[in-house]
Amino acid sequence: MERLAWLKVDGTRLVDETGRTVVLTGVGLGGWLNMENFITGYPATESLQRQALRRVLGQEGYDRFFRRFLTDFFDVDDARYLASLGLNSVRVPFSYRHFEDDDRPFQLKEEGFRWLDRIVDICADAGLYTILDLHAAPGYQNQNWHCDNPTHWALFWTHRHFQDRVIHLWEALADRYRDNPAVAGYNPLNEPADPSGEVIGPFYERLERAIRAVDSRHVLFLDGNRYSTDFSMFTEPFPNTIYTAHDYALPGIAVDGVYPGVTRGEYFDRSVVEQTFLRRTEFMRRTGTPIWIGEFGPMYTADPERNAQRYQLLRDQLEIYHQYGASWALWTYKDIGLQGLVYARPDSAYLQRIKPALDKKRRLGTDSWGGDPRNVRHILDPIEEFFDKEFRDFTPFPWGRRAWINLLVRHILLAEPLVEDFARCFVGVTPDEAEELAGSFAFHECVRREELAQVLRERLT
Repeated sequence: MERLAWLKVDGTRLVDETGRTVVLTGVGLGGWLNMENFITGYPATESLQRQALRRVLGQEGYDRFFRRFLTDFFDVDDARYLASLGLNSVRVPFSYRHFEDDDRPFQLKEEGFRWLDRIVDICADAGLYTILDLHAAPGYQNQNWHCDNPTHWALFWTHRHFQDRVIHLWEALADRYRDNPAVAGYNPLNEPADPSGEVIGPFYERLERAIRAVDSRHVLFLDGNRYSTDFSMFTEPFPNTIYTAHDYALPGIAVDGVYPGVTRGEYFDRSVVEQTFLRRTEFMRRTGTPIWIGEFGPMYTADPERNAQRYQLLRDQLEIYHQYGASWALWTYKDIGLQGLVYARPDSAYLQRIKPALDKKRRLGTDSWGGDPRNVRHILDPIEEFFDKEFRDFTPFPWGRRAWINLLVRHILLAEPLVEDFARCFVGVTPDEAEELAGSFAFHECVRREELAQVLRERLT
């Protein structure tokens, strides 16, 4: 495989060394170096899951499980499969916890860098660029599970200490990859959610200066505020920088989503989806900078008719991105069946092992992403009605009081006790068995979502 060319921003385009326009088309590798509950089936947060598994598996079983998981979840066959579809890039989310311990701040661990080195090399050998994405920052840059936040407070924005640690980590990452063109660029903070809107701008200015002092060549991919949907606090774009929007369409992620049709009282068709895209990318088009949709994609169900609607939604989004020359990264590559292009077999040893906890988790709708709250409406309805009556003007950041209530009740209050149910599924598992369970995520053990692959082939070829 030939060396991948350096990329840079040239006006509204991303170009290679010859000036040829490059449109990044790829996937996000959710659930690997930054785990998420809906992707691999545990309840609540990654840290709580890890604490539970260390307790029941013992240190050896724990170490062998995660070493095998990190090796098999993405390997050479995965990269070759993505390249065979015509994709050219992988967004690689990671947690700061692979690089630094909270009780030893600023002392970086080599092991995290080695895992990144491995995936950068595997992808480069398959002709795939990588975009390095800090998905979970110390202090939590947003209010949700995907930055390993066990609360609803994003403390990153109120404690300079946490910001200093992210600057320090990115200085080290920039130094390590400064001469590697297979890394398309750096996505320094996934889905930031600064409630004041006053800290993110100055922090990005400081971050950009720190990275550029070490590495002046790689592209920066900067997410907007409010989970990468709000760019109103930014003015002049930085050089060699792409501002990245996330573009989840409600009919594709709502439990009762209909497309085209009415979802939660609103009518959605292609024109509405396009208007949402235009609203979210207004800053890029106004400033003449490239567009990269860092995350998007529907959830899939057991209903073929609903899935057909969601594939049509995806086709419409891909067509819109093509029309406006936007790069994109579909969320997500591999999981246990909700969104993945590839997913663990329902009869795999791992999914059979966690089935009791997974069934209960789904029944109670404890996951924010893909969780169905209908079985706990008897809990939620009285609380929502009480708040509607007593606190009608209460609209907490970022999505208002109903989302806030769901986060506190479903995703924390009900999810945390379920961690014990999950832990009980691993009682008596030996280190050898733990390693075999993690192997359920190897490419050759997984199912390919062929309908989704075909939608991507249609667009890419």
